[in-house]
Amino acid sequence: MEESRRETAAVILAAGRGTRMGGSTRKQYLELEGRPLICHALEAFERSPVDRIVLVTGAGEEEYCKREIVDACGFSKVTAVVPGGRERYHSVYEGLKAVGDCDIVLIHDGARPCVTEEIIRAAMDGAAASGACVIGMPVKDTIKVADDHEDAEYTPDRSRLWLIQTPQAFSCRLITAAYEALLADPYAQQGVTDDAMVVEKMSGQKVHLIRGSYENIKVTTPEDLEVAGVFLRRRKKE
Repeated sequence: MEESRRETAAVILAAGRGTRMGGSTRKQYLELEGRPLICHALEAFERSPVDRIVLVTGAGEEEYCKREIVDACGFSKVTAVVPGGRERYHSVYEGLKAVGDCDIVLIHDGARPCVTEEIIRAAMDGAAASGACVIGMPVKDTIKVADDHEDAEYTPDRSRLWLIQTPQAFSCRLITAAYEALLADPYAQQGVTDDAMVVEKMSGQKVHLIRGSYENIKVTTPEDLEVAGVFLRRRKKE
């Protein structure tokens, strides 16, 4: 199918509590370079070739997000703001249900404000070619696998290890079917940490790895917020 005819949607997750940030304000609303953190990811997707965006937020925060985030910043591609669920995979599924019929779905953590249009395009192309792909980067450091006593058990081959990021992009039919199967099987839900893992566990489909950027960090701690600010300011100067 030609790129111009592929209907592409994005699910952006902003339903997390962000407990490691400290304070009472959810991290997606913390100020980053003069705007709420979530606005930076939304802006990148707004400028990208993605056709529409579903924003998944905390339950009860839908009207606030529509008014203070979507309308205030003029994000015209946001077609729905929906409440998330108890776990991340519940929130993703709520977003998938709101996406509707399309060819490709990108799923992105709103706590990654340094995503770029180039990364989004690469994810879209990867999903079109393989049906399932994730953005990531090869790890730089040596990794140790620990035992239950926090002693090093073994050292995996670093050349084969990747740091996985978002967006993660899939055929809409594939990812929706995988999540429906996951939600129907409580045992399969244990240990699920990302969308690629859902596809791998529930469909057996291989997920292709695509290089993104080491700057595409996830804001988890106050220090991450400062680092993201450095990356965004440097980008403005380029």
